[in-house]
Amino acid sequence: MSHQDQTSSFLLRFTQKLFEDEAGETNIQWRGKITHVQGNDQKNFTEMKDAIDFIQAKLSTMTLSSIEEDASDEEKEGLLVKSMDIWKKLAKSYPKMMVDAIKDPKAQVAQIQAQLTNKAGEIQEQLSSKAEEISEKYQLESFKPTSKSDIKELSEQVSELTSLITKLKKKVDKIDKKIAKS
Repeated sequence: MSHQDQTSSFLLRFTQKLFEDEAGETNIQWRGKITHVQGNDQKNFTEMKDAIDFIQAKLSTMTLSSIEEDASDEEKEGLLVKSMDIWKKLAKSYPKMMVDAIKDPKAQVAQIQAQLTNKAGEIQEQLSSKAEEISEKYQLESFKPTSKSDIKELSEQVSELTSLITKLKKKVDKIDKKIAKS
């Protein structure tokens, strides 16, 4: 089986159409166009399900193309099922998320920002926990990243040591030559 990473990108474009129905009431319809960036294939849609089906088809094709030809049908099916698990989760939440974003984009952005802030907090807690673990394991008083000035100072010291070692090597070579002559 090929273990090469593959990327598939999609561009979604939405257009809002306001129109009057037969009764003279103003209505709204959202239309969309999805483009598979790598293949430049496009599909127009009015239902998000059609866009999701388009994405699923492209990703299924990509998954199948990465499976070696001699793989059994069961292996192929298993990989496709694993590959499409994300869509099961997305299918449950995406329609509501889209409707919420269209109704109140600011609230949706705020919700996404809150989720990102929570995730950043979780990551910060994990980093702090790991830093404490390392500090305890190696009996460090504190864990802090190396500053640019510290790196510069260390670099200068390494350069100085290199220069001294080069001079010392020349002196040792000189002494070796004198010893070899006598």
